[in-house]
Amino acid sequence: MQTVFKNIKGDKLIWAIVTLLAILSFLPVYSAASNLAYKGGGSSTFTFFVKHFVHLTLGFAIMYGVHKIPYRYFKGLSLVMVPVVLVLLGLTMLQGTTIEGANASRWIQIPFVGMSFQTSTLAAVVLFVYVARYMSKIKDEVISFKDSILPLWLPVFLVLILILPANFSTTAIVFLMVIMLVFLGGYPIRYLAVIIGSGIAVLALFVLVAKAFPEAMPNRVDTWMGRIESFTNPEDTEADYQIEKAKIAIATGGIQGVGPGKSLQKNFLPQSSSDFIFAIIIEEYGLVGGFVIMTLYLWLLFRIVIVAQKSDTIFGKLLVLGVGLPIVFQALINMAVAVELFPVTGQTLPLISSGGTSIWMTCLAIGIILSVSAKREEIKEQEINEENPLEILSETI
Repeated sequence: MQTVFKNIKGDKLIWAIVTLLAILSFLPVYSAASNLAYKGGGSSTFTFFVKHFVHLTLGFAIMYGVHKIPYRYFKGLSLVMVPVVLVLLGLTMLQGTTIEGANASRWIQIPFVGMSFQTSTLAAVVLFVYVARYMSKIKDEVISFKDSILPLWLPVFLVLILILPANFSTTAIVFLMVIMLVFLGGYPIRYLAVIIGSGIAVLALFVLVAKAFPEAMPNRVDTWMGRIESFTNPEDTEADYQIEKAKIAIATGGIQGVGPGKSLQKNFLPQSSSDFIFAIIIEEYGLVGGFVIMTLYLWLLFRIVIVAQKSDTIFGKLLVLGVGLPIVFQALINMAVAVELFPVTGQTLPLISSGGTSIWMTCLAIGIILSVSAKREEIKEQEINEENPLEILSETI
């Protein structure tokens, strides 16, 4: 164990925040899993607890392994992985699973393992790394919109188009994060306006085609529109069932909560261990518990910005912001949905919600951030050693 801690590099506060979020996730997941256990027949809540533990263990193994890789290698890996994720997204559209009869082609079955994997989350991380690589590559050049279409925007739109039919919320988040990343990288605003307009036009065209030819391609356009209409409608409808149960849970929790494991709404709230786990946290641990969770994510955001600011290269800065900001953004969206500040999106609470793919890809992204931070620490140690003539003399002797 001491050897492992000795080999841990990077920002120690990020390690601490991520570990604390993971530890705090166990009781809410164990409590909320009772609904899944009931629906799963012979399953028990302890089974879901163990499953969540295994997911987090694998996630931390991924994070540890990735943070040992020098971050400059991610430039080349992103070039290799973009075609791979395009193929995976295509296979997901063709062979993706459905949930309760509704089209939800977001997962693909992993052969010989019996597990499913949400390819869009991997595609998002790879895409952010790829965009960071491209923007750092042209940092000293005069940016031309024409020259950037094929190397930059073609991969971006191909990935987004393949994600869109089954997952609009992820598509929108990835698109917004890419726009933010290229803006921070110095991409001209007038070109960004063209890209945003093109994205809106493509989305409108897709919705029109999907409504005109509903059998042509499996999609969730009706689901998206229903959620938006329910959000904008001041009157409660059957479509507001999830939100109403979430608000009841939050109102019941009050300041201190009803206590660990004593939630009642977990038995009625769909996706209580994933999409709406924040409502269960507040019901059981009150506003105090919700405030602690929110503070940890904001603290993580602060450390991500610090690591980016201290990075010695443009690629390192953009890489940290590209893979780090979406984690906090997703967390804020999840919490906003629970309190009806945002339409239902299906986005999980990173590192807290149950679900293997979400945890693994979040840990992958954090591992990349820690890799950049570890390189900064290495440079700092070298500078200290070079400034100490006694150290140099002792090494020479």
